[in-house]
Amino acid sequence: MRYSAEHKSETRARVLAAAGQVFRQEGYGGAGIDALTKAAGVTNGAFYGHFKSKAEAFRTAVLEGLEELRQGIAALKTNQPKDWLTTFIGYYLGYKRTCDLGESCALPSLSPDVMRADNETRSAYTAEIKRLVEEVAAGLPEIEGRSEIVREDQAILLLAMLSGGVTLARAVSDPALSERIADVIAQAALAAIEPRN
Repeated sequence: MRYSAEHKSETRARVLAAAGQVFRQEGYGGAGIDALTKAAGVTNGAFYGHFKSKAEAFRTAVLEGLEELRQGIAALKTNQPKDWLTTFIGYYLGYKRTCDLGESCALPSLSPDVMRADNETRSAYTAEIKRLVEEVAAGLPEIEGRSEIVREDQAILLLAMLSGGVTLARAVSDPALSERIADVIAQAALAAIEPRN
């Protein structure tokens, strides 16, 4: 039986979404093909019809997750040009800190496995991080004397602070400490980015 291009595309999207969730929850090493196919509701044959290997599925899930983050930032900048940064920081340190791990941001949840991944995955990740940094930097306030390179450095600082903050806040078992970490990171992130008078 031959499937339509639309059916194949829908199946690939379902497999990719499930893979992203499983990799976030279990890590690369903890996510076997059986877990990926079960989560997607497909057979092993269907999985391999879309991805040559677990490594390819991981790479694709990482890139998809980073692109989702970049597009979310772009949408915030368009819809809330004056206060997108405050909204983004609040959302990231709020919902993205407390949601189910399978729905968490790819940046803190998948980056540790990228460090151990093959060169192709790391190169693709690097290109996506550069795009993400450029997206954030383009939305930072333009201040006299602040060059594009300085804005990119601030974007790197912001992403590292938020990602690291979410990682720490998710790892602790004390909800009050998790909230405190999020509050401290939010204040520090805004202070590091906002123009000084």
